[in-house]
Amino acid sequence: MGNSYAGQLKSARFEEALHNSIEASLRCSSVVPRPIFSQLYLDPDQHPFSPADVKPKVEDLDKDLVHRYTQNGSLDFSNNLTVNEMEDDEDDEEMSDSNSPPIPYSQKPAPEGSCTTDGFCQAGKDLRLVSLCMEQIDIPAGFLLVGAKSPNLPEHILVCAVDKRFLPDDHGKNALLGFSGNCIGCGERGFRYFTEFSNHINLKLTTQPKKQKHLKYYLVRSSQGVLSKGPLICWKECRSRQSSATCHSIKPNASVSSTVTPENGTTNGYKSGFIQTDAANGNTSQGGKSSTPSSAQARPGNYPLSPRPSYASGDQATMFTSGPPKKRHRGWYPGSPVPQPGSVVPVPTVRPLSRTESLLSAPVPQTPLTGILQPRPIPAGETVIVPENLLSNSGIRPVILIGYGTLPYFYGNVGDIVVSPLLVNCYKIPQLDNKDMEQLGLTGSQLLSVENMILLTIQYLVRLGPDQIPLREEFEQIMLKAMQEFTLRERALQMGAQCTPVSPGQLPWLARLIASVSQDLVHVIVTQNSLAEGISETLRTLSEMRHYQRLPDYVVAICASKIRGNEFCVVVLGQHQSRALAESMLTTSEFLKEISYELITGKVSFLASHFKTTSLGDDLDKLLEKMQQRRGDSVVTPFNGDLHEYVSPQEAAAMIPTQNLDIDNETFQIYQPQLTVARKLLSQVCAIADSGSQSLDLGHFSKVDFIIIVPRSEVLVQQTLQRIRQSGVLVDLGLEENGAAYQRAEKYVVRLDNEIQAKFEVFMRRVRQNPYTLFVLVHDNCHVELTSVISGSLSHGEPSHGLADRVINCREVLEAFNLLVLQVSSFPYTLQTQQSRISSSNEVHWIQLDSTEDMSCEGKLYFGLNEYSKSLQWGITSPLLRCDETFEKMVNTLLERYPRLHSMVVRCYLLIQQYSEALMALTTMASLRDHSTPETLSIMDDLISSPGKTKSGRGHMLIIRVPSVQLAMLAKERLQEVRDKLGLQYRFEIILGNPASEVSVATHFVARLKTWRGNEPEEWIPRTYQDLEGLPCIVILTGKDPLGETFPRSLKYCDLRLIDSSYLTRTALEQEVGLACCYVSKEVIRGSTVALDLSGKEQERAAVSENDSDELLIDLERPQSNSSAITGTSGSIVENGVSSSSTVDKSQKQPLTPGFRSPANSTGPEEGVSAGTAGAGETLKQESDSLGPQMASSTTSKPSSSSSSSSSGPRALPWPAGPVQGCRSLHATLPPIVILSKAAYSLLGSQRGGKLPSSASLLPHADVAWVSSLRPLLHKDMGSEEQSLYYRQWTAARQHHADYSNQPDPGSGTRACHPRRLLLTGPPQVGKTGSYLQFLRILFRMLIRLLEVDVYDEGEINTDHSESSGASQSEGEPWPDIESFSKMPFDISVHDPKYSLMSLVYTEKQAGVKQEAIKESRAEEPRKRETVSMMLTKYAAYNTFHHCEQCHHYMDFTSAAQVSDSTLHAFTFSSSMLGEEVQLYFIIPKSKESHFVFSKQGKHLESMRLPLVSDKNLNAVKSPIFTPSSGRHEHGLLNLFHAMEGISHLHLLVVKEYEMPLYRKYWPNHIMLVLPGTFNNAGVGAARFLIKELSYHNLELERNRLEELGVRRQCVWPFIVVMDDSCVLWNMHSAQEQTSQPMEGVSSKNVSLKSVLQHIEATPKIIHYAILGIQKWSSKLAAQSLRVPFSRCHVHDFILLNIDLTQNVQYDFNRYFCEDVDFNLRTNSSGLLICRFNNFSLMKKHIQVGGQRDFIIKPKIMVSESLAPILPLQYVCAPDSEHTLLAAPAQFLLEKFLQHASYKLFPKAIRNFKSPVLAVDCYLNIGPEVAICYISSRPHSSNVNCEGVFFSGLLLYLCDSFVGADLLKKFKFLKGATLCVICQDRSSLRQTIVRLELEDEWQFRLRDEFQTANSSDDKPLYFLTGRHV
Repeated sequence: MGNSYAGQLKSARFEEALHNSIEASLRCSSVVPRPIFSQLYLDPDQHPFSPADVKPKVEDLDKDLVHRYTQNGSLDFSNNLTVNEMEDDEDDEEMSDSNSPPIPYSQKPAPEGSCTTDGFCQAGKDLRLVSLCMEQIDIPAGFLLVGAKSPNLPEHILVCAVDKRFLPDDHGKNALLGFSGNCIGCGERGFRYFTEFSNHINLKLTTQPKKQKHLKYYLVRSSQGVLSKGPLICWKECRSRQSSATCHSIKPNASVSSTVTPENGTTNGYKSGFIQTDAANGNTSQGGKSSTPSSAQARPGNYPLSPRPSYASGDQATMFTSGPPKKRHRGWYPGSPVPQPGSVVPVPTVRPLSRTESLLSAPVPQTPLTGILQPRPIPAGETVIVPENLLSNSGIRPVILIGYGTLPYFYGNVGDIVVSPLLVNCYKIPQLDNKDMEQLGLTGSQLLSVENMILLTIQYLVRLGPDQIPLREEFEQIMLKAMQEFTLRERALQMGAQCTPVSPGQLPWLARLIASVSQDLVHVIVTQNSLAEGISETLRTLSEMRHYQRLPDYVVAICASKIRGNEFCVVVLGQHQSRALAESMLTTSEFLKEISYELITGKVSFLASHFKTTSLGDDLDKLLEKMQQRRGDSVVTPFNGDLHEYVSPQEAAAMIPTQNLDIDNETFQIYQPQLTVARKLLSQVCAIADSGSQSLDLGHFSKVDFIIIVPRSEVLVQQTLQRIRQSGVLVDLGLEENGAAYQRAEKYVVRLDNEIQAKFEVFMRRVRQNPYTLFVLVHDNCHVELTSVISGSLSHGEPSHGLADRVINCREVLEAFNLLVLQVSSFPYTLQTQQSRISSSNEVHWIQLDSTEDMSCEGKLYFGLNEYSKSLQWGITSPLLRCDETFEKMVNTLLERYPRLHSMVVRCYLLIQQYSEALMALTTMASLRDHSTPETLSIMDDLISSPGKTKSGRGHMLIIRVPSVQLAMLAKERLQEVRDKLGLQYRFEIILGNPASEVSVATHFVARLKTWRGNEPEEWIPRTYQDLEGLPCIVILTGKDPLGETFPRSLKYCDLRLIDSSYLTRTALEQEVGLACCYVSKEVIRGSTVALDLSGKEQERAAVSENDSDELLIDLERPQSNSSAITGTSGSIVENGVSSSSTVDKSQKQPLTPGFRSPANSTGPEEGVSAGTAGAGETLKQESDSLGPQMASSTTSKPSSSSSSSSSGPRALPWPAGPVQGCRSLHATLPPIVILSKAAYSLLGSQRGGKLPSSASLLPHADVAWVSSLRPLLHKDMGSEEQSLYYRQWTAARQHHADYSNQPDPGSGTRACHPRRLLLTGPPQVGKTGSYLQFLRILFRMLIRLLEVDVYDEGEINTDHSESSGASQSEGEPWPDIESFSKMPFDISVHDPKYSLMSLVYTEKQAGVKQEAIKESRAEEPRKRETVSMMLTKYAAYNTFHHCEQCHHYMDFTSAAQVSDSTLHAFTFSSSMLGEEVQLYFIIPKSKESHFVFSKQGKHLESMRLPLVSDKNLNAVKSPIFTPSSGRHEHGLLNLFHAMEGISHLHLLVVKEYEMPLYRKYWPNHIMLVLPGTFNNAGVGAARFLIKELSYHNLELERNRLEELGVRRQCVWPFIVVMDDSCVLWNMHSAQEQTSQPMEGVSSKNVSLKSVLQHIEATPKIIHYAILGIQKWSSKLAAQSLRVPFSRCHVHDFILLNIDLTQNVQYDFNRYFCEDVDFNLRTNSSGLLICRFNNFSLMKKHIQVGGQRDFIIKPKIMVSESLAPILPLQYVCAPDSEHTLLAAPAQFLLEKFLQHASYKLFPKAIRNFKSPVLAVDCYLNIGPEVAICYISSRPHSSNVNCEGVFFSGLLLYLCDSFVGADLLKKFKFLKGATLCVICQDRSSLRQTIVRLELEDEWQFRLRDEFQTANSSDDKPLYFLTGRHV
């Protein structure tokens, strides 16, 4: 059969029946339509067929079908209209003879906002004949006005304009199938479906719209010019409609939508909804409906010239090959391209035919519509007739690259041409906004003229030369550069106008001039009328060419039309170029279907028979038989022997390799880069939690659980399981018991196949049921198959279609608050589009370290794509990336011979032959050597000879990548047959690496693997490729994409010669080369390439930092590096460590086993979060607890540097050390060698001028499209972060992409990014799996850490249990008895461990003790205080990072107007101590105003309410709580909600003025007390002083206020609580008799702060106590301290202070240190009671930041940045000296100086505790080696008994008038005792010395006067030292 145009079709009936069948199948939603043959043969009125009607050859049949169903008839037949008398509205279903069931028709709703009134079109324009009869209606040539009947308006006729070719002639014949009409109301043109048109004109039909039924009349104008109803349209004629005259054609589609995609049309026609709904397409009236009954073409999508008119280079195209019609190809319309924005450029969307389905299904391409097209009528003469047998005659299928202007219609043998839209978008200059224009260096006015575009195109084609094919991305850059140059020239000329353009007259000769240098490879044809002439001419020449004539590669056809301006297109005739362009238009799935179709239909039989013979012409099979007979039963020896040594099969199977290479299978290590990345992931999760978006509350979870979803690859599943098992993560997360973890691992890895739904539902059920577990859904290799569910349901081809989308993007996953999604990919580009669901801030990129710093000592280096590209410049004899030129030449010869076969089929057959002949040449037929390419020969030679060289029998692996499964199976069968016949079946294995199946290895090879591995169980079989370490084998790796499987280190060759020009996206190309990426040993690279520098900051730099100076860094993801070099040290991560030295035997392995099993390796709680890089001695000791058991190897045994126990296997020793295993050649130590096809090599190998490999500039993935053809270049310095931002700006998801539905919100323009979704990206095989497993581990550690707190755990100091101060008290009393308590002596010694470096307070006991030297401890190095980790309880105090439902209102984070809700109040009082008015500020939130009293009129703050002593309220605490805090706005534990059990309490934060805004931001709901600005630099003494002064003043105010209400003054509650901001937990202890308890009979439980305070406040006669406190918790709290329930001693950190009793005892407001010890001593000497409750204890959190930290002491005037640190002795200087003055408060300098200057100031007191230093009225720390005797000068004060004590010094600090000369004369001093008098200024210093008559007993020298090193404006303190005479 053929084309009616060629006069071949005898029966139109077959055509029509087939057509109707297809039509019905497309529409039918449920019933499967009748097959076409049953319609034809079982019809009752069947017509006899002549044999010519149906030719038996399938190929002819499908060729014809393809032609037919990809065409619109478009010849113009004159219609002699005859009136048909029968006006029959009730036409029966016009399906001709088709008996398909009637289909109920439901009309699509009209787009929103459109008019739906009968008689009007959707644009609201009147169409009724009565309204339009007088109108002058313009219709295009070739159109007629016809009348349509609407069932709702029987009396009216609606006017339409229809192309007359689609109407019948007067015999009712020759109407072309289809429809072309315009709306004459709104003028919208180009309706190609009557369905759409009927919707547009609001026919509102209840049945399927048909032109036959609803277009009724021709409309004619009368002589008066009135339009009226004319004759009926003669649709009907006798039933045997012979519409054989229709001519079919195919016309390029006038435009295509920006999101049309290669995969979107693979539907079987059994779904009515195969085109996405209008809403989804953002389209209006012309929704993508199924085609009309008689239309054979789908309506193309189109868009006006919008800013995003882009889609990928290989997007849609016609590729007609003989075969069943897979798609109905769309027609194209002419349309003028760029001139005005409304018009459209032709872009063909005729899709390639991919076929696996039966002949009868005719899927239709999905053509989304975005915008409205207004087509032109088709001008006559715009047609091209494709010559018959074009492909057969010329061997070439020309590709027509659409250029600028209207492409003609094509008729005739259209299967032999391909129309490609490759460059079409380059000629449409997109509208960019100014920001983008500036970024590109363009001005808005400068666009290229058509002439310039033509010249640039010709120049580009000339430059391509004979080998390369045009690349869209390359040409776009050329266009951009040209535009930039024009812009520059324009700016240089300073002219507003454009530069003088090329005039149309100059164009032809300029074009020919440029083409003339191409050595006849580029021709230019210029025509005057239309492009059709030029194309026709070219095709005619081609079909008449003789084979010996030379063809140009490209013909540029230019039409220099006067009317339409210049138009052009390119016809590609080059054998190589046309095929490559045509094939690159198919998506991977499509070309794989194409290949399997060619194999199934036997089209390859010619090729197969060609390869039946060897290159020498012998019959291959016979030769092999002969060889098999020659060797008889024996086979080549398996190893340790030459290829010519034969043994019997039994002997071969029994041969055991001698060397047990001791691979330690179980060790698993996490390397430094993996740790770093895991921590980056963790910090990103923390950032999400802290973002304030409430999307993740980490404090809520106490457990981590996970599931890993991987693509459909059995090996990948096993590999992931192996990693999980070896890492021990299940046990570490507490998910499984140690024993069961191995079996149970399987439920944590799920494959994306049909069973995933059930498994995933189980997982989601777990997520719902465990709200306190944080689940992590890891989607590994997430770039694979990211198609949307919607497109998936339409595609019957791909079983995995849309599965990932269904799982990852389902609503449950998006909404589960306890589920994090971590997507992991080496090629994340498809996830980085404008529609991405992952926020760019949630991307974590593999670290890019400079190898200079971190890798200096590291044994391993990552070798990735960039290194491969760079290695081409090393200039070594055997490059790592190769292109087999000889092979390419052979391929080209074959491709010319077999033009109809896909090139991959040809390449595969050739490759099989190459390997077969190489095997034969190496074993038996040396004569074949010259016929194998040297590359293939050397690979096979290495593969089969290396096992023979050693007794171990180890060899290399070769990967042959064959994407098509059918071809791969064929290759395996053929190679296995050749191998077996040559007797090599024991020498090497051939394995089919099919993702769908498990690895299958012959039993004798499994035995060999087991021997090498040692200690494997009997039933062990290899499950992953890594398990094949050392096995000589060929892996034929098949499947659409490589899926991230890791290969062993013995992989040496990667044959990618089949990866050709079909792989023109970045992902497709790079993931193929990614197979070979691995870690290699650094020395090897350094050694073999001498000057190799891998250090540059690479795009894919995965760096590694040091673990061990000579340890290999191997990675979890792909350890395989071929460093199995001369040393033979192949180091893999787990099982592949082959030791080079036989001395390393079991002796070093033994110590591992015990450590391995027990996870008790832990070294401390926090390491998982905070481990740095450990030293060389241990891999990562600190991480070891978080790494669990598997770390044993690296932490327990490092006795020998080459211990093979470490998982990295043996070290890569610099060069031969130990017995050489086989004399392998030098390159074996390098990464695997990759052999590429020429196309891939030119893309990957071309690092011209240091650019990225040009693969990086390709479209990143087939599922995305460029947004604009004008965009900046991706350049070399871009790291993966910048690349991500680039792709997010310049690419968009296509319609079938899972992210396509994530369109920006039209209002705000923002897109929804899922807040709990992260993306981890890193180069292939760099170790991402290990990294995310480690992340799970440290995430768990962190959640536990969030539930834990580090508290100080230090025993009391200066304790002496011998005396019991509280004997009078009985043990079980809840409260002290005031009578007996007041009789107890006060224990002056300080017991708080934080004061362990303070001066001792002298007690009488010390007088009798002989002090041994206290251990030297320099106080300069702050000692590390002991802490221990405690679980937080429900009564803890929290910082800002705690969020929970209960205390939400307490924190008040949500209120929008939070800051304005509080008011600022000044509060002034006079302080006698300061001698001045003090003004403080209160910031009081509205909710807390009830605690204060305000004046009636002006809201003036009067006082803070205080309760009464007699109040008894269980739901309140009486005392106001004051917390001074500095530098801890985030970390201070200021949230007391839980500690107070949520009851009412008054809590005031006391903050410095400059910190107030920060505290206010973080604690908006707290009352702040803001200290005056003068106290900004003051110490904690000032805060406590002001708290106490304010409280006393407030007490007086309240007493006065309440007195007026009749309350006695002493009834007002006089206590306040002063507590630190680091108090976290409170405990209650009770002593127990039995000592079974862990703490020596002390039972303790956690209690709330509320209960502690309420208990203490209930103390009887409480107002007689001055201070009450509790003891500090420590794990050593001994029962002794509890036997004394109450002590009279110092209390710190948390006190109840009676401000009434202590009215006259003040805190020293100058103090920075020891202010509480000083205050306690004053209080006690005043005779007041201090009581410590020992049955309560306080835990203090170790907070690293803020608090009363030291000032950083710097010089006041910085001379230079790098100054030596200032020593404490430089804090003072002689007055008026030239000393460096310091910027620090005088008091601070003084106190720091005294701490360190005891040797200088009080030499006699050092370690002389019997002779303390006498300090009057003050306690100052003067160093831990000195004791201080505190004496109060106040009358009636109680002091320590000093009789008989000789003091070694005297310290007088700012003494007041109570200190007199008489007082001092009472005390005795040692000879040579020293004195230090400190005063505010020099004059008071002199007065003091005179007043105290000090010169009588002490001698002073002038040089003994000092001052603190402040400038005079900082008011230095002065002091004088002297000696006792």
